[in-house]
Amino acid sequence: MPWMLRNIFRNILGLPATRKYPFEPVHYHHGVRGRLQIDLARCVFCGMCELICPAKAITKYGSKKDPDVTIHYNPFACIYCARCAEMCPSCAIYVHEQHTLPADRKITYGREDIPFSEDELP
Repeated sequence: MPWMLRNIFRNILGLPATRKYPFEPVHYHHGVRGRLQIDLARCVFCGMCELICPAKAITKYGSKKDPDVTIHYNPFACIYCARCAEMCPSCAIYVHEQHTLPADRKITYGREDIPFSEDELP
């Protein structure tokens, strides 16, 4: 029991281990994998992200030359490994250093940036 006294006094006299969240901003460490975003203006719809994703969270529907090609991103299946962002030849996929907001549905991107429902996908 005497060996615990040093730890007890350090905890009582020391600073708190937590931060006051709403009043102090959260500082993320360098290299944190957070929110995934696809920039359709830069995307060439090559399908490399679909091939490299180990969790199969990204699916491309249609061919590269098809005007109705869509990219379907499932944030529930994503493991945030950032391999898609590393392998994208056009650098259209970004991984931000902020945590993901709670998702309530899957995300689908198309050339016209028109939202799709699950029923419209092939």
